[in-house]
Amino acid sequence: MHTNYTPKDHTFAICAYKESPYLRSCIESLKSQSVRTRIIMATSTPNASIQSLAKEYQIPLYVSPGPSGIAQDWNFAYHCAQTKLVTLAHQDDTYHPAYTAHMLAALNRAGHPLIFFTDYHELRNGQEVSSNRLLRIKRLMLLPLRPRAFRKSRFVRRRILSMGNPISCPSVTYVKGSLPDPLFIPGFKSNIDWQAWEIISRQEGEFTYDPSPLTCHRIHIGSETSAAINNGNIRAKEDYEMFLKFWPRWAARVLMRFYIKGEESNQVG
Repeated sequence: MHTNYTPKDHTFAICAYKESPYLRSCIESLKSQSVRTRIIMATSTPNASIQSLAKEYQIPLYVSPGPSGIAQDWNFAYHCAQTKLVTLAHQDDTYHPAYTAHMLAALNRAGHPLIFFTDYHELRNGQEVSSNRLLRIKRLMLLPLRPRAFRKSRFVRRRILSMGNPISCPSVTYVKGSLPDPLFIPGFKSNIDWQAWEIISRQEGEFTYDPSPLTCHRIHIGSETSAAINNGNIRAKEDYEMFLKFWPRWAARVLMRFYIKGEESNQVG
């Protein structure tokens, strides 16, 4: 059964953390959407910079009363949105003006959507990168989700995720009524999203994929992903734990050899 989602059903929930020099760019990309929806901001680290930008752009600001952490912060922002659809906007990233229009159209074509997500470009040193080894691999992994017939298949979704995480977290819109709660599980530092996709992939419904590059993910030394990759074996340990959700130990070890090489594209500095 198709649902008629409208702009009133969607919220961009910006996850603001400490002082990001890129938060303004994120806000402006959301304010520049061709289809305007609600925007809120959530933080566990309130400061003058976040408060000033929220006031300047007239964005409701919610401050978490609990401890700070990636999963906790994302869950808090997710629940602050009072709409059926929510996109957790990452403060360092930007959104194409057509993102919301594409998202609403795609979800309204779907029968029972769980999440919507898109392709993306990278932002490196102020330059937009449309193709590199990592982006090409992820696009190849997501090819099976282009045909609408495969989007309902648990088998297809789980086979894709069993080879790595090709879904760009900032590009995801969540259909709240169809998803488990809590959505993000504390513990991981870099694979909170992959863990969530694995949980959602078990649900009945659709992974609604738009191959248009409608977000730009910023790669910089201060990002959580880059920090995890550059911090010893944190990312490798978490990747191995994720592979074990799909494969026996020997196969997970083999996959790790290839996956680590792909992650080198995220290295900065």
